[in-house]
Amino acid sequence: MKLRYSATSPYVRKVLVCAKELGLIDRIELDDTNVWSSATSIREHNPLGKVPCLVLDDDQNLFDSPVICEYLDNLIQGIVLFPAAGAARWKALRFQAIADGIMDASILRLLEGKRIDGERSDGWIERQRTSVHAALDTLENEIDTLSGGPLTIGQISVGVMLGYVTFRFSDDNWQKGRPNLSAWYESFAKRASMVETVPK
Repeated sequence: MKLRYSATSPYVRKVLVCAKELGLIDRIELDDTNVWSSATSIREHNPLGKVPCLVLDDDQNLFDSPVICEYLDNLIQGIVLFPAAGAARWKALRFQAIADGIMDASILRLLEGKRIDGERSDGWIERQRTSVHAALDTLENEIDTLSGGPLTIGQISVGVMLGYVTFRFSDDNWQKGRPNLSAWYESFAKRASMVETVPK
C-alpha cells in the first residue's frame, strides 16, 4: 500500500496513528505529496486533490481519513478501532466527527489568515475560531465518555486534533479553562503512536 501524504496534515497523522496502533505501518509506503504544486499528480489518485489518499496494491484508491482508517482497521483481526453497530460505534463516530469538524474549521481559519489585507475576512476567521472553542467545550464536558473504554477512532481523532490545534494555534491556549481535556490529552499524547507522528 502507498499513502499519499503531507507531514503537517492532521488527517494524515490520524491515518498514521491508526496504522501504528494496528501494527500496519511497515506495510505502508509513504509518498510525500505537495497538493499545492502545479506539478502534483495527486488527482491521478484522488480527484479532490487532497491527502491522505491510500493507493492499494490493486490500484484502488481510498480517501479521506475516516474511510482509510476504517479500511486499515478491517485488515486486522481482534483490534477494533471502529466498534460494530451499536452504542459504542455511534460514540466513536461522533467523537471522530467532532474532532474532524474542529480540524476542518482550524484549517479554514489558517488558510483565511494567509490572505492579504483586503481579501481576508476577519469575521470568517472569528467564526471558525468560535466553532472550534465551542466544540472544545463540548469535549471538556464529555471527558468521562471520551476516556472510557478501549481505544477507538474517536479517541485517536480527538488526540490528533488537539495536537493540531496546539501546533497551529498555540497562542489560543486552548487548555485554559479545560482542565479535564488538557489532562486527557497530556496522557494520550504519550502513546508511542502519537510521539512518533508529531508534525515538524
